Formats: sequence, structure tokens, C-alpha cells
Amino acid sequence: MKRKKITFVCTGNTCRSPMAEAILRSEIKKRKIKWWDVASCGIFAEVGGTMSPNSREVLQEIGISADKFAPRQLTQNIIEKSEVVICMTDKQKQILEDCGKVYSIKDICGYDIPDPYGCDIDVYRITREAIKNACNAIIEKFINNTENK
Repeated sequence: MKRKKITFVCTGNTCRSPMAEAILRSEIKKRKIKWWDVASCGIFAEVGGTMSPNSREVLQEIGISADKFAPRQLTQNIIEKSEVVICMTDKQKQILEDCGKVYSIKDICGYDIPDPYGCDIDVYRITREAIKNACNAIIEKFINNTENK
């Protein structure tokens, strides 16, 4: 079976999409799901930057390490190589709508994932929990529906 990729997209690829990437990757591993990879990018990512320290900390609180993460700029090539592209907000999805196979978290779960950038650690924890819930829905909608095909 051919490998498939889910790519998460946010603005800078330092807070939300790296958390989503790490959480979904952890869930895929925990559930022993094969054939799926996870990545993340930013529409306006600063290449050479780092993950937000608060994002890294709230992931560590639930036993997920993201030490090797580095922000990446979204490209057309990344979109083309992805089975599914999932934006954190509807506004981000609107920017990429002409690219096809682009969804927002709101399409899947009924809510956007607001940017926690500049907020305190508790806002990052709330964001993490919203992303965890979204990742479970993503597994049901996209992965479980194709694993047996």
C-alpha cells in the first residue's frame, strides 16, 4: 500500500500546526496505524525558526517530545504530495481553496483552532486539548475510512 500524508497548516508553523503534527503522529503510533505520515507547514513560516516554547511545553506535559521540529514554509509541492491538507481556521483554508483536498478543522469538528501566539500557557493547554479532539475526528474521517481499502 502507498504511504499517505496529512499536512497541517497554520500561519507561522510555530504553535498550532506543530502541536497537531506531534499529537496526530503520536496517536497514529499508539494505534499502530500504518501507511500514514504527518507533517505541518505555515503559510507565512519563518524558516530557521523554532516551535513556540509554550507549544513544546504543553506537548511535553502529555509525554510528546517535539525536540527535532523546525518550521517549514508551505509549498505547492507539499500540497500535491499530501493526501489531505488541514488548516487550523476557515480563513487559512480560503487562502488555499483552489489547491484542492484542503479542509479546515471547522469542516471536521465544527470549530476553528484560534492562534495562541502571545498568550499564557493555559491558552496553549486549551489549544492542545482542542487539537487532540480534532485529531481523533481526523483519524475517524480520513484514516480509518481508508485503512481498509
